[in-house]
Amino acid sequence: MKKQSAVAKSRTQAAPAYKNPSLPSARRVKDLLSRMTLEEKAAQMMCVWQEKAQKLVDEKGDFDEAKAKKAFRDRRGIGQVGRPSDAGGGKTARGMAELTNAIQKFFIENTRLGIPVMFHEECLHGHAAPEGTSFPQPIALGATFNPELVESLFTMTALEARLRGAHHALTPVVDVAREPRWGRVEETYGEDPYLVSRLGIAAVRGFQGDRNFRDKRHILATLKHFVGHGQPESGMNCAPANVSLRVLRETFFYTFKEALREAGAVTIMASYNEIDGVPSHANRWLLRDVLRKEMGFKGFVVSDYYAIWELGYRPDTHGHFVAKNKKECCALAVNAGVNIELPDPDCYLYLVELVKKGVLKESQVDELVGPMLFWKFEMGLFDDPYDDPKQAERVVGSKPHRELALKAAHEAITLLKNDNNLAPLNLDNIKTIAVIGPNADRGLLGGYSGVPKHNVTVLDGIRKKVGKRAKVLYSEGCKITIGGSWNEDKVVPSDPEEDRRQIAETVKVAQKADVIILAIGGNEQTSREAWNLQHMGDRTSLDLIGRQNELVEAIAALGKPVIAFLFNGRPLSINHLIAHVPVIYECWYLGQETGHAIADVLFGDHNPGGKLPISFPRSTGHLPVFYNYKPSARRGYLFDDVSPLFAFGYGLSYTTFALKNPRLTKKKINTKGSTQVLVDVTNTGQREGAEVVQLYIRDLVSSVTRPIKELKGFRKVRLRPGENTTVALDITPNALAFFDVNMKYVVEPGDFEIMIGNSSRDADLAKLILQVTK
Repeated sequence: MKKQSAVAKSRTQAAPAYKNPSLPSARRVKDLLSRMTLEEKAAQMMCVWQEKAQKLVDEKGDFDEAKAKKAFRDRRGIGQVGRPSDAGGGKTARGMAELTNAIQKFFIENTRLGIPVMFHEECLHGHAAPEGTSFPQPIALGATFNPELVESLFTMTALEARLRGAHHALTPVVDVAREPRWGRVEETYGEDPYLVSRLGIAAVRGFQGDRNFRDKRHILATLKHFVGHGQPESGMNCAPANVSLRVLRETFFYTFKEALREAGAVTIMASYNEIDGVPSHANRWLLRDVLRKEMGFKGFVVSDYYAIWELGYRPDTHGHFVAKNKKECCALAVNAGVNIELPDPDCYLYLVELVKKGVLKESQVDELVGPMLFWKFEMGLFDDPYDDPKQAERVVGSKPHRELALKAAHEAITLLKNDNNLAPLNLDNIKTIAVIGPNADRGLLGGYSGVPKHNVTVLDGIRKKVGKRAKVLYSEGCKITIGGSWNEDKVVPSDPEEDRRQIAETVKVAQKADVIILAIGGNEQTSREAWNLQHMGDRTSLDLIGRQNELVEAIAALGKPVIAFLFNGRPLSINHLIAHVPVIYECWYLGQETGHAIADVLFGDHNPGGKLPISFPRSTGHLPVFYNYKPSARRGYLFDDVSPLFAFGYGLSYTTFALKNPRLTKKKINTKGSTQVLVDVTNTGQREGAEVVQLYIRDLVSSVTRPIKELKGFRKVRLRPGENTTVALDITPNALAFFDVNMKYVVEPGDFEIMIGNSSRDADLAKLILQVTK
């Protein structure tokens, strides 16, 4: 035994330091880098995604060792493999875990140094994979105003993805959506930087936990898109962000800075757009000076898909024309500080050549490769790289996960209008229900979705809830577009004559009902990421598409009770709907439990408590419409109302709440001091419900202009009828500070208006004055 122990000890001593799990990751990185060739380092800065079909998997989506040996015969390996979930064959959770294990085993055993790969996945609102649990889109999660819920959702997503072999989520989106025409609004948490930051922090914490990734329950989070992506010129995806440095710092940098400071996000994705003439993927100031030096970022920057190529010209979409070829694209991105090119080897194929020619230095490559190796060590990929397919099969899409998705859908639904308290419906008084509309009997998941085990339509949910207690009729009414899938590039408008024929038939169905449920809005094609010229998603109008307004008018003319549920990825201009329908809910996209959540709210088993995370405009001519505007920005229009249709933070309930006795614990503080605002909240209605208490602040006189109000705190409380509580919200220097005339982040002495209530509307806010002294 002693002899065997000595042999084992000898082997341990002989092993390279990077293979010694007892050493710190930084030490292992240094040792590994010293052993790597330039070619091996360059390989770590590349990824394969669509090339999986040629290099890693067969036509069934199973690992193909012969292909892999041919494609990677140089034994250099690769940094990442993108989205193994879409390898083909509709992989089950178990099948994906088996696939990632096989690919990982190949790279560990068939590369010179045995460097494992990192698998990345899309996880926008659940793991975008077959069988993944799909919950509401981020814009709907914004409506929950519930960071704890968001953290639990992404903790679940991290587990589902990690058990299948994923290590890196290209989520969360912490862009601030200030342009409703933009098709990617659904991917964001809304228009307010504070709300976006709090939910972004929650998402990162869910994904990364305490950053002890060796528990195999968590994965790396990616903050995106850095930066300014949410206010593109003309509302067009990837267009320039024409914002001032002060707006950039206070609105768009803020969400990233806070998520890095409070949650320690490991990765950042650069944005497609340009700022002040410099595309983000070529912006040294942005990625080195601001991100790494000012914000202290120590992780790695990933490119958005094909964005390095777009520094030159990408014919199927656009280009920035700051590089004449892919070699120049490569040099610009490396100099800016982009660690890895996604999704397939392209511009970074020229890395080795550019170093050998002296255009780039090998030390620059080392600087960019090091952080990626560090996190491979931290995640245990060198020491324990494989996952248990049986556990993936047990956990993914499980009942507890489905229940959590339903809870999120419940909390996202926002009641916008409820004339005469028509909702909720009492089934005892109803014999026949008509469920009408183009969104009534279709899956409503939105963009970047997988294929969940369950996907309940509005019609299915109502039928299940009603059972035999009432008759449920159905008619589509009209179409929004033909098909309507997010994955269908071509958008085909519906035929007007066919729509009107359908409307006439639908009226005949609706005439038989005691109450009519409308499911309308948009679909996955009408609001989505416009990633090339054949796959568009940005709009010039925010009106309901097609003949939906005609459908609404025809149904309303019957004189029966009508209740509308809106499903869409962006705020819509719904003046016509408001004029004709007494009850309106905004649902956004609620995920796989859509139908169950709708039925629960419709019949009063759940009391809606969502609040709008983005303002609803009266028309596109009213844009921009975000609530936190400057004092001179909303003076008024000729012949029109300047206010939004529905304000940020607005949302009704089946019960009522009274917010009384607002007060400050300290009415006077110095510039480094803190105080609290307190308010008593009482449920004055007959049902249990949730209210979101919102704190807004305005600096009344300042060295530079300040918004008329800014959200600086919120708290969601659930109360039974007659129950009351006192809500306390902190006011810290960070809530009062801004970038002054000298671009210094300071708190200026003076009076601050403190506003507390249940929406951003002045009518819903009580106001106090806080004095701040030197």
